Amino acid sequence: MSTKRTHFHDLLHDQIRQEFSAAQQYIAVATYYDNEDLPQLAKHFYSQAVEERNHAMMIMQYFLDRNMVVHTPGIDEPENGFADYLAPIKLALTQEQRVTDQIIELAKAARDEGDYLGEQFMQWFLKEQLEEVATVRTLQTVAQRCDGNLFDLEDFIAREIGTAAMADVTAPAVAGGSL
Repeated sequence: MSTKRTHFHDLLHDQIRQEFSAAQQYIAVATYYDNEDLPQLAKHFYSQAVEERNHAMMIMQYFLDRNMVVHTPGIDEPENGFADYLAPIKLALTQEQRVTDQIIELAKAARDEGDYLGEQFMQWFLKEQLEEVATVRTLQTVAQRCDGNLFDLEDFIAREIGTAAMADVTAPAVAGGSL
C-alpha cells in the first residue's frame, strides 16, 4: 500500500466521516417525518441518507483505487429533536451548504497540490452539491409557501422531488456497490 499522504488525502478522509454523519442525520430527519405521518418527506430523506452513504463509499473506493489505506471513521451524533416540520429542512439546507464548502476546499487542495486525479475525482462532487443545495432550497421555499398545509407539501414532493432519478453514469464507483 502506498503511504504517501497529503493534505488533500487528510481532508478526503475526514470527508468520509462527514458523509457518514450526513447519512445518519438524514435518517434522523426521515424518522422524524415518519413519526409525524409524513411519508413523502420520510421517503425523500431516507433516500438522501442512502445517497450520503454512497458518497462516503465513493471516497473509500477512490482510496482503494489509488492503492492507499482507507480508514472507516466514527460519526457525529445527529440532531433528533425538531421544533416543527420546517426545522429539519432548514437543517438539511445548512448541512448541504456546509458540505458544498467542504467539497470546494477539497477540490482546491487537490489543485494546489497538483493532484490531478484527486481534482478530477472532486469534479463530480462539485456538480452533485450544486444539485443538492438547489433541491433543498426549493424544498424549503415550497415548505414555507405551503404555510402549514402538509398535504400540499407531501403532494409536491411526490410529484416533483419523489420521482425516480436516473442513475448518473458519470458518478464515481461505490465501494461494495451502490445501494
